[in-house]
Amino acid sequence: METKDVYILGIESSCDDTSAAVLLNGVLLSNVTASQDVHMAYGGVVPELASRAHQENIVPVVDQAIKRAGITKEQLTAVAFTRGPGLMGSLLVGVSFAKGFARSLGIPLIDVNHLQGHVMAHFIKESDDDKTAPPLPFICLLVSGGNSQIVKVNAYNDMQVLGQTIDDAAGEAIDKCSKVMGLGYPGGPIIDKLARQGNPHAFEFAEPQIPDLNYSFSGLKTSFLYSLRKWIEDDAGFIEHNKNDLAASLEFTIVDILMKKLRKAVKMTGVNHVAVAGGVSANNGLRNAFREHAEKYGWNIYIPKFSYTTDNAAMIGITGYYKYLDGDFCSIDKPAFSKVTFK
Repeated sequence: METKDVYILGIESSCDDTSAAVLLNGVLLSNVTASQDVHMAYGGVVPELASRAHQENIVPVVDQAIKRAGITKEQLTAVAFTRGPGLMGSLLVGVSFAKGFARSLGIPLIDVNHLQGHVMAHFIKESDDDKTAPPLPFICLLVSGGNSQIVKVNAYNDMQVLGQTIDDAAGEAIDKCSKVMGLGYPGGPIIDKLARQGNPHAFEFAEPQIPDLNYSFSGLKTSFLYSLRKWIEDDAGFIEHNKNDLAASLEFTIVDILMKKLRKAVKMTGVNHVAVAGGVSANNGLRNAFREHAEKYGWNIYIPKFSYTTDNAAMIGITGYYKYLDGDFCSIDKPAFSKVTFK
């Protein structure tokens, strides 16, 4: 019996990137993203501006994704969309469009958890013989601007959170420290670039002592701020004279906090297949730490392509594909949700 081709349209609009992707039987055909530069002037994402930009971008982005995939909208099998967590105004644009688009075509709707999508980015295939996905079970360090979690992945629909931040996320701490230094937003790429030219041991910042596998980055952010204030009192040009070393020391401290807990999780579970996901997984220092740990502790590591680290629709589409195979569809009355959860 001949199996029918499954074309999934993925839609992502949880924060400030409008993205759409098309996958055929789990293989990526197109992945189109429109970013929003308007937030740079404000030092962070402004929810109202983000939702307006999504409204402008959603139709042309979806249109381009379908065209670049070389298909027509009538060939689509299902529409997968980010239901949450994220900024409510941004999510509502993607959710509303997905519902209307799926209904107009008479095809199923599939809701995807944004966090689950980041982990599932490792299963995006770029060709039929792509074998880069980690074997199950594996441990995934999920680090982004809004979330920091250690997840044990038993199956695509069975993810156990072993530990998570109790306050700020790692990416959030980096962005805030960058803002304090007057370096701009988003801080991640700026700090990453400066850190490559600095000494990671030039300055020491407080590392919080949090039990179990949970994280905290609020104390580090405060330590960084108070240290800077003190140093600036003695030297008004302190930041400019030491920005490379400050960036390198900040990055080193955050990566050290992340990796200590991850080592503990690997030891506790006995699972040595270890992946990283989320926006902060693009960080050079974190990627190097993963490679060093693979060599030192015998881990099998999985680091995503840069294009799959930030918010993108390909990760939503691949999650939707697996849910489609299970017949796990979404009713049209399911609302968006902003709260961080895996369920």
